[in-house]
Amino acid sequence: MTRWAMSIDLDLCTGCGTCAVACAQENNLPPGDPEETMDRLIRWLELVVEEEGEYPHVRARVLPMPCQHCDRPPCIKVCPVNATYRNPQGLVPQIYHRCIGCRYCVSACPFTCKHFNWWDPVWPEPLQRGLNPDVSIRTRGVTEKCNFCLHRLQDAREAAAVAGEELDPASYRTACQEACPARAIRFGDIDDAESEVGAAAHHPRANQLLEDLGVEPKVIYLTERS
Repeated sequence: MTRWAMSIDLDLCTGCGTCAVACAQENNLPPGDPEETMDRLIRWLELVVEEEGEYPHVRARVLPMPCQHCDRPPCIKVCPVNATYRNPQGLVPQIYHRCIGCRYCVSACPFTCKHFNWWDPVWPEPLQRGLNPDVSIRTRGVTEKCNFCLHRLQDAREAAAVAGEELDPASYRTACQEACPARAIRFGDIDDAESEVGAAAHHPRANQLLEDLGVEPKVIYLTERS
């Protein structure tokens, strides 16, 4: 069975932020209000920026950070109502209407990739016209996170079923992967050695975040070449 994963080549990533914008647009994330605290702005894919060196010789390192879709996700272990779960193909989605807003999962995530809705989302006109009908609107009092654009997998499955064919893994692409101008983001079956992600998992530059925790994240980062 396919085990979906993502690889991000930091040597190719330019830090342009296109992936974060595409993610927000695809998954109906509100733009936020500049007058409100930015700590409550929800972004399923964030760009983590670290500075190195001393002025004037300063360098910024950019790390795209989606949900890591762990094979041993701590968030599902603490959820008292099974609102978040791991499906057979390794994705970690969330059932929003089941969430009771306890925020245990937010505290348990070591990557800070889960977000709590403190208020109902608002889109100023005419932005409401651009909402994605395939993605549900989350309400105040529930948590949410990146789900690797699960609705796109459902669309790809339906299209394959109508055509009477098996699902082609290449037909399932996340919004961030599709939008990346540098092709730094790849997506596919991590257990398929011939896929781009499968090859990336065994690349000499491959690493995962917080590997010592044993949560087995499925976002593979290829470090920059020295």
